[in-house]
Amino acid sequence: MNPFFVGVSLTLLIGAFICLYRAILGPTLFERIIAVNLIGTNVLVVLILMAYLFKQAVYLDVAFAYALLNFVAIIAVTRCAETGGEPK
Repeated sequence: MNPFFVGVSLTLLIGAFICLYRAILGPTLFERIIAVNLIGTNVLVVLILMAYLFKQAVYLDVAFAYALLNFVAIIAVTRCAETGGEPK
């Protein structure tokens, strides 16, 4: 394994744990939402790096599904937070 990719993956995972701290103790709801979105993006990049390193296309499939799920979930949570949970 290339040490560069291992270092990048570890850096991204450490950044995800820092964002997890912000997601738990964030002063506002929107800062928590942004932290969770950033964690999802970091995990997505790590999955893509794993697909490249291990030469397995299944990691790319999981990454694409995770990206779509992350996008839809963040939009839904933001919409609920904006309207107070009431449907329009």
